[in-house]
Amino acid sequence: MEGYYKTSDYAYELPEELIAQDPLEQRSASRLMVLGRTDGSIEHRHFYDLPSYLREGDCLVFNDTKVIPARLLGVRKDTGGAAELLLLKRINDTDWECLARPGKKLRRGAKVVFGDQEAENLLTAEIIETREDGNRIVRFTYRGIFEEILDALGEMPLPPYIRHKLPRESRDRYQTVYAKYSGSAAAPTAGLHFTEELLEQISGMGVKCAYVTLHVGLGTFRPVKTDNILEHHMHTEFCRISEETAKTVNETKARGGRVICVGTTSVRTLESMTGEDGIVKAGEKDTDIFIYPPYRFRIVDALITNFHLPESTLLMLVSAFADRDRVLNAYREAVKEKYRFFSFGDAMFIS
Repeated sequence: MEGYYKTSDYAYELPEELIAQDPLEQRSASRLMVLGRTDGSIEHRHFYDLPSYLREGDCLVFNDTKVIPARLLGVRKDTGGAAELLLLKRINDTDWECLARPGKKLRRGAKVVFGDQEAENLLTAEIIETREDGNRIVRFTYRGIFEEILDALGEMPLPPYIRHKLPRESRDRYQTVYAKYSGSAAAPTAGLHFTEELLEQISGMGVKCAYVTLHVGLGTFRPVKTDNILEHHMHTEFCRISEETAKTVNETKARGGRVICVGTTSVRTLESMTGEDGIVKAGEKDTDIFIYPPYRFRIVDALITNFHLPESTLLMLVSAFADRDRVLNAYREAVKEKYRFFSFGDAMFIS
C-alpha cells in the first residue's frame, strides 16, 4: 500500500450542514455505508441492517469506556473571573491533567471554585503544574465523593463542532449502552448506534462480543498541525485488555473468524496489544500508536466507524485500513448522498 505523508492528502470538502448536531431519536436508525475493503464497492443501508453482514464465528470488539461529565465551569478565586477546566486524565485521587481556560490567567498557584461556595459539594481546583503542551496538572479539594460532585457540577464535553448543548436528561445519548468504566473525555462514537436489542440479536447469531477499554482523550479532536504527518506527535491514552477478551479474540482468529472492531479506539487498543506473532496479549498501558498508510494490521479484519474530520488522525487510520483513495471516494459519495457526519452522524462498515 502506498504511503501518503502529507496532511493535505486527507482533506475533503464537507458542507457544514452535514455535521450532525443532535442524535437521532432511534440509535440504530442511522444510515450505514458498507464499503468493500478490497474492491471499493459501496452499498447504502441502515445500521439496523448490520446483522446481515455478520456471520457465526465473527467477534465484535467494543470499547466499554464511559464518558465522564468532564467540563467544569467555575470562577477564579482571586478575581471572580470565569474559568473552565476540562478533565483529560486522572493521575491519582486528587490530581488530574486538564485543559484550562483562560490559559494565560490560570498559572501555577491559581485557584478555581466550582458550584455554590456555601454548598456541601464545594469543589476547588489549584493549578500545580503547567506542562510543555499547555495542559495543566490540577489538584482538587472537595467534600464528599468526587464522582458524585462531578456528576452534579460537570457537563458532558461535546466536541467543538457540536454547537447544541446536550440537556442533562439526554446525557446517555453521548454514551454507549454498554459503557462501563469511567474515564473518557469523549465518546467512542461508532458504538453509539448499538441498542440492547441489536446486541441481543447479534449474540443470538453466534457472533461473539468482546470488550476492551480505552479512555478517549481530547487529542481525538485536535487537528494535525504539521504539513508532514510523520512530524505529528500523537497523544497518549490509557488502554486495557482482559484475559477473557484476549482469549476470545485469539480463539476467533484461530478458528478463521473475523475480528471486527467497533470504532477506531478499539482498533488502536487491539493493535497496541498484539505482538508481531498476531497474538493479542492481556494487560494495560498508555498507548500513542499512530496508524496511517502504509500500515500492516496484525489482528483487525473489519471495522465499524463513523465519518471523521478532514485531515484527522482517525481518517488516516481508516485510510490505512481500506486504502486512502477508496475511503475518500466513499466520503465524496457520503457527501453526495447527504449522510450525517461526525459524532452524532451516520456509520460505515468496512469489510
